[in-house]
Amino acid sequence: MIKRIFIIFIAVFYFVFINPVSSKEISNNSIEKYINKISNKFSRTYCNTIQFGISSEGALSFAIGETNKEFKKNKLNNFIDYARLKNNIINDLENNCQMYDFPIASLEGLKLES
Repeated sequence: MIKRIFIIFIAVFYFVFINPVSSKEISNNSIEKYINKISNKFSRTYCNTIQFGISSEGALSFAIGETNKEFKKNKLNNFIDYARLKNNIINDLENNCQMYDFPIASLEGLKLES
């Protein structure tokens, strides 16, 4: 009898007080905002560096370094679609800096750590 009461008590305690743990879901909207934030940072840095009179290779390496430094070790880096990020950067450079001949292959160094 005591054994059954103990089992019932443990079962009630288990089902009432223990909540299941679910993983945190990351929405596509938050990933899209994060990609836009990265592309805006890169394009602003690149445009400002070019306007200071630094060569395009120097501006590119500086912008990649600054972007990698700012966004490294973010939990959303695992979910970045780099093709979409590169296209956003190209679009931002065209819209904000009027740079229409920026080669997409030069963005290969932009890899964010997770």
